[in-house]
Amino acid sequence: MTKLIKEKEYRFEIPEGKKKERIDTFLTNSIENATRTKVQKLIEAELVKVNGKVVKANYKIKPHDIIEAIQPITPRPEDVEPENIPLDIVYEDEFLLVVNKPAGMVAHPAYANYTGTLVNALLHHTQNLSDINEPGRPGIVHRLDKDTSGLLVVAKDDWVHAKLAEQFSKHTAEREYNAICWGSFEKNEGTIETYITRSKRDRKKFTVSEAEGKQAITMYKVIEEFEFTSLIKLNLKTGRTHQIRVHLSSIGKPIFGDATYGGRQIRFGSELLQIKNSVNKLLEIMPRQALHAKTLGFIHPKIKEMMRFDSELPEDFQQLISKLKNQSSNK
Repeated sequence: MTKLIKEKEYRFEIPEGKKKERIDTFLTNSIENATRTKVQKLIEAELVKVNGKVVKANYKIKPHDIIEAIQPITPRPEDVEPENIPLDIVYEDEFLLVVNKPAGMVAHPAYANYTGTLVNALLHHTQNLSDINEPGRPGIVHRLDKDTSGLLVVAKDDWVHAKLAEQFSKHTAEREYNAICWGSFEKNEGTIETYITRSKRDRKKFTVSEAEGKQAITMYKVIEEFEFTSLIKLNLKTGRTHQIRVHLSSIGKPIFGDATYGGRQIRFGSELLQIKNSVNKLLEIMPRQALHAKTLGFIHPKIKEMMRFDSELPEDFQQLISKLKNQSSNK
């Protein structure tokens, strides 16, 4: 059965004589219990229109503007339907479980993704999930981007959740990723350290900054180099949104296949038809960013032992590596 998505719709007509102010400020003051952060998220999701057109948060309202806003109602845990979706469970006990998330699966329900998420699958698997998160995110300790595959730990009770979250907050949890990125590296290993902030040009993206935003530290090590790409291992010392993708793009080596941060643009030999055709075939193999959360380690809150899990690279990732190796050997 398909669940109806609950929404609230708002319509405002700006009267004559109304002073100019930012639209995010106006809506924060006009919508009951709204916060500026929540309003800005609605604007970023293109759920706010002025005179039928999408605007940015800094748009200045003026008399006779017609403002329309849609506010999705975040589903409560009891509103999220269990779904019989197969899970690749790497480990499970009475306190937590570790799951290998496939690319294409969203971690939890949100606007435009109310079904088919990891949470929907978890609720079908077990009723024992922590509920200290905001509504609709039972058990979710940390997340991976929709098109990033790999390991996630899920908490079954609030105390375990809090202890796991503390490890992620203090950066004592081990997280190791594999990625295929464009280009080669002068040094086989290194550290990328910047601040990361939301892009002012595109609010759905993030960018590096010298002073604004939050500190982000990514360590990389080259595993293997191919003709025009590299297979690398990455370890996070911080956990910022899109951190690896933003950092690699900032040094001119975006993750192969990453449409958001330049990874689907042919970086080498695009003027040669043979190379262009070859790369396009590789991009067909990898319709997402070639990023996999391969290893996850943490101290089990109950048994007080270090637990470390490793996962195989998914099929699309392995197929891409095989093709890249063949191309390099033929050269």
